[in-house]
Amino acid sequence: MNRLLLLITFTLLLFSPDIFAQDGILPAVTVSTGADGDTQYSVTMQILLLMTALSFLPAMLIMLTSFTRIIIVLSILRQAIGLQQTPSNQVLIGMSMFLTFFIMSPVFDKVYDSAVKPYMNESMNIEQAFHVGKEPIKEFMLAQTRVTDLETFVEISGYQNINSVDEAPMSVIIPAFITSELKTAFQIGFMLFVPFLVLDLVVASILMAMGMMMLSPMIVSLPFKIMLFVLVDGWSLVMGTLANSFGT
Repeated sequence: MNRLLLLITFTLLLFSPDIFAQDGILPAVTVSTGADGDTQYSVTMQILLLMTALSFLPAMLIMLTSFTRIIIVLSILRQAIGLQQTPSNQVLIGMSMFLTFFIMSPVFDKVYDSAVKPYMNESMNIEQAFHVGKEPIKEFMLAQTRVTDLETFVEISGYQNINSVDEAPMSVIIPAFITSELKTAFQIGFMLFVPFLVLDLVVASILMAMGMMMLSPMIVSLPFKIMLFVLVDGWSLVMGTLANSFGT
């Protein structure tokens, strides 16, 4: 778990930290230029950056990984079945987090091998590690982002010198990725909702034909929907579909 947290932390500083390239007020918080021209940060500055990045960890975990798509699909599935609080929110979030770690593990491994490990071996400074470590995250997000969404945010941002998707900055890729994830999640949720909706309509039609209009169709159809979902091994299918939707 510590390794995963460390990997995610290195994705947080997505832009060049040049804003810190000034001498700090405190002597321990300093930024200097090495003999080769690279920016070097004091240990105190590195710890400060790390602690600041950790405060943004929950938001980054949600917005830069597969978490958003998974939690939305599972929430829609619970609503489609008709269970308001089962599974509970804590269970859904826990399932989403561990499935996210499963899907993102190849990306985290790349970040660790290319950025975290060289930095810990002191063969790469912190600025280089941040720039190298964000590339696997960027590659993952671009693979899940629709070109139309990316073009929309490029146009809004006003960038004129972007000739390919690889040249797009993270300030453009992140909102485009989130927009694409929301659209994909609702598409998957719609496909999951339809079978349960059909079952509700069938039950409602039967109850009306029997003159039992005062009985809620949801109460009658709920056990049948649960039974149908269990018989088709629904949880395994949903989890497998979500994982495969990311190319895992």
